[in-house]
Amino acid sequence: MSKFDTFLIENQLSDEELLIQKTAKDYAEQSLMPRILEANRNENFDIEIYEELGSLGLLGPTINGYGCAGVNYVSYGLIAKELEKVDSGYRSAFSVQSSLVMAAINDFGSENQKELYLPSLAEGKKIGCFGLTEPDAGSDPGSMKTSAIKVSDGFKLNGSKTWITNAPIADIFIIWAKDEDEVLRGFILEKNMKGLETQIIEGKFALRASVTGSIFMHDVFVPESNILPNVSSFRGPFTCLNYARYGISWGALGAAEYCLEASINYAQTRIQFGEPIGTKQLVQKKLADMHTEISIGLQSCLAVGRNMDAKLSTPEMVSIVKRNSCSKSLNIA
Repeated sequence: MSKFDTFLIENQLSDEELLIQKTAKDYAEQSLMPRILEANRNENFDIEIYEELGSLGLLGPTINGYGCAGVNYVSYGLIAKELEKVDSGYRSAFSVQSSLVMAAINDFGSENQKELYLPSLAEGKKIGCFGLTEPDAGSDPGSMKTSAIKVSDGFKLNGSKTWITNAPIADIFIIWAKDEDEVLRGFILEKNMKGLETQIIEGKFALRASVTGSIFMHDVFVPESNILPNVSSFRGPFTCLNYARYGISWGALGAAEYCLEASINYAQTRIQFGEPIGTKQLVQKKLADMHTEISIGLQSCLAVGRNMDAKLSTPEMVSIVKRNSCSKSLNIA
């Protein structure tokens, strides 16, 4: 894992898991780290990153078949950790494609939809986004206003979504909308459908290395073949979000681990009053607190990952480690 692997997590990983982590780590350090300063300063995301991730088998990695790697959830978490160690925006891009878009199609789509969309998403040749949040429906998705009205051979969608990662660059849109009976349905929209528009959100203070935007739908016709047939409730988006929260729990600790390494380096090289500031107990205490929380957090994430692989996990497990990782990582930063 790193030189701070106090609980010997590396010894708890299989050879395959270690290889996947090394693949993600090498890619992040060699290909993403050189980009991040420019990307953050100029609020820029290189769409080539998706094909690079796809060529390594890192997109939708837990899905079996359709060009996906079919690895376990622990491996998924390790990928998220290494990507977010460079920047949260890169992990966000990975999570949206894998946990929200591809997972929605894999879990709730028809066989034809899986065969049509998953291979190109796995290769990174197509980019997806996930439209749930609305201007007046963020933490309360039940109040969403996007509507799906039944028409001949399909539905017409009207409404808007906002704060959607990848929206301005997406080829495939997973959109959640309520039908005339107030039942939540999932739809697969494609770029250039008539009445579908996107707008980039600029001037963000965070996640500047990923692209965020709004989606506007004006009488967008969606054929029956593009409806996710195997879900008709909030179980659909919440299942996908649960996958994403699991990845965030690992990813946030990757960011925290980078903060710790940078802090130790600074403490060793910053000289004040003739000695490194790392010789001061107050600084040492802060570094020890950081190390402690990261170590405990990673062990917790590994435990949840093993439970997910054994099909024993619950949403509560994922929520606890995600909340813990994010709050502790914010304190560390």
